[in-house]
Amino acid sequence: MLTLGIETSCDETAVALVRDGRLVGEKLSTQIDLHALFGGVVPEIASREHLRMLPRLFNELMDEYDVTPQMIDNIAVARGPGLLGSLLVGVSFAKGLALSTGASLVGVNHLWAHLLAAGLESELVFPALGLLVSGGHTHTYRIDSPTEFQLIGRTLDDAAGEAFDKVAKVLNFPYPGGRHVDKLAQETEPDTSLFPRAFIDNPSLDFSFSGLKTAVANYVNAHPELIFKEMADEAALDALSGERRAHLCRVCASFNWSVADTLRIKVERALKKNKGMKSLIVAGGVAANSMVRSTMQRVADAKRLQLTLPNLNLCTDNGAMIAYAGSLLAGEGLYHSLDLEAVPRGRVVPLDWKVGKRD
Repeated sequence: MLTLGIETSCDETAVALVRDGRLVGEKLSTQIDLHALFGGVVPEIASREHLRMLPRLFNELMDEYDVTPQMIDNIAVARGPGLLGSLLVGVSFAKGLALSTGASLVGVNHLWAHLLAAGLESELVFPALGLLVSGGHTHTYRIDSPTEFQLIGRTLDDAAGEAFDKVAKVLNFPYPGGRHVDKLAQETEPDTSLFPRAFIDNPSLDFSFSGLKTAVANYVNAHPELIFKEMADEAALDALSGERRAHLCRVCASFNWSVADTLRIKVERALKKNKGMKSLIVAGGVAANSMVRSTMQRVADAKRLQLTLPNLNLCTDNGAMIAYAGSLLAGEGLYHSLDLEAVPRGRVVPLDWKVGKRD
C-alpha cells in the first residue's frame, strides 16, 4: 500500500511517500529565510509559498522515485490544526489529486502525526503517554492506538516552543531561535534558581509558559549587555566570547532547564494519574532540544518505560509523518470524502472518518 503525505500546516511545504510502513522518499521546502525578516511566520506569505512550492515538490517526488500518481493508493493530508490559508493549499491539492486518480483521501490530525512519526523508525508500544512539545502546542495524551488519543493536558497560553522563540527574539537571535538557545545552553550548567518553573504548584496537567517567558524577558531587559544590537547570525553567535558569552550561556541553560523540568513534573504527574502506561512518546519541534531529550530519558528509565523519540529530522513538520499516520488510518479502513474540511488552530479536529470501502 503506497501512501502520499502532504504537509502545509505552517511554514514547511513537504510531501513524502510511505509504502507498508516504510519511508520511500520525501521532499521538503522550508520558509525560514522568508519569515526570518519578520521574526515569525506571516500567514499570507506562508500560504502563497505553499501554493508555489507544492506542485513542484510533488512532481520532483514522483520523478525521483519513479512513481506515477495512478500508483498511489492513499493521499494523506494535514487537515489541522494550523494556519487556515496554509492548510487549504494542501487540502485542496489533495482533493484534486484524489479526484483525478481515484486514490482514497485521508485527513490527518497534524498533532497526532507528530506523535506517531517515530513509528517509521521503531515499534510504537501502547498504551503510551504522549508528550507533544512544539511552537504552538504543549500537550499530553493518553494514546491507546493510532486512532485513540485522549487529551489530558494542554497549553493554556504560551507553548514551550513559543516561549523559546520569544526568548530568542528578546535576545535578538536569528529566527527560529530555539536551536540557538539550546546550543549555547550546552556550554554550561544551569542556575536552577534563576527562573521559575511555571504553573507547577497545582494538581493540573495543563501547561503555562507565559510566566517563565516574562521572567526571562525581565531579566534580559535588566541586563541589556546580553542583547545583540542587530539580529545576530551564526557568525555573531560563534564570535561571542568572554564574560558576556558565559553570562548568555548561563541564561540559556537556566531557561532550558526551567522548561525541561516543568515538562518532567507534568509528565510524572500524568503517569501517576494514568496507570499502566508501557511507553513514553515525545514529539514536536522542542523534542529536538537536548535537555528535553535527556530529561525525558531519565523519566522513562526511572519509570521503566520504553522511550520513543523520533530522530531530529522527524521532530519538525514533515511529510513523512503525515504519510505514515495516513497509512495507519487507511489500514484501519478509514477515509474521508471530498467534503473534508481544514481545521485552523483553536478548533478541535473532528473524528469524522468514514469507515469501510470507499465509494
